[in-house]
Amino acid sequence: MSDYFKYQHVERLGTVETEGILEGCVYVFPKIDGTNAHIWYDGQQMHYGSRNRELSIEKDNAGFMQEMIENKELTKMCMDNPNVHVFGEWLVPHSLKTYRDSAWRKFYVFDMIRDGESVYFHYDHVAELCFAYNIEYIAPIGIVNNPTTDNLLKYLEANDFLIKDGEGHGEGVVMKNYYYANKYGRQTWAKIVTSEFKDKHRKTMGAPLVQGSTMVEQEMVEKYITLAVVDKTIAKIENDNDGFSSKNIGQLLGTVFHELVTENIWDFVKKNKMPSINFKALNRLCIMRIKQLKTEIF
Repeated sequence: MSDYFKYQHVERLGTVETEGILEGCVYVFPKIDGTNAHIWYDGQQMHYGSRNRELSIEKDNAGFMQEMIENKELTKMCMDNPNVHVFGEWLVPHSLKTYRDSAWRKFYVFDMIRDGESVYFHYDHVAELCFAYNIEYIAPIGIVNNPTTDNLLKYLEANDFLIKDGEGHGEGVVMKNYYYANKYGRQTWAKIVTSEFKDKHRKTMGAPLVQGSTMVEQEMVEKYITLAVVDKTIAKIENDNDGFSSKNIGQLLGTVFHELVTENIWDFVKKNKMPSINFKALNRLCIMRIKQLKTEIF
């Protein structure tokens, strides 16, 4: 049986909470302007929630619970996947009024997480489940390596998800790097609100979408941190500790990064004509690379 689980706060890009989130593979999603909603099955009964509380028929949130009780597809998906919390946007009038008439009063799934876990499902898993049950979900408008400010400006301009033709753009975009954790160890998403970003940067938008840059640090981790290297390090830790468990993850991350720096830096510097290396970014990308290669232990 699982209890109410509050959805994470999506932080503004550029704050200390999101430092480094654009390093690596970033999924860019349209941000829609409704109300945060939540549904799950605890193995015994269905539950419904808003951003801050569990709902009841007497204390609903813009009719969300009443509407979802009648949604057979969503109910079946939840009952087939007990203790998986399904989060999305319940699109009811808020500040943005330019959505298509057919878009209103629908639930658009954007994240899922299993009760007791701290990492949200990867988009591919969310999309697979929603597609199988014919449930509306929010797809990315771009997947880009190391997006730049110019990239994000163009994605803001490209965001016309659910918007009436000729009525401008959506509220903003949300960036998700599924192998990123911030300096406090939390998996965090970043957002940009269109009006705020335009006012701050005052740049012309509308050019074609482009691919982000390839970072020196990313080249290093992709070249030297392979599955074989990580497996070899795990094997050493297992041998030294009579096994490997979650308490050894910190040792794994530190050991792989230490060996990357001590054994491979000189070779990389020689071959790449003395490039500048940001070791803070290198460490973050190293951690993300290990998580990507060994998802089963995180």
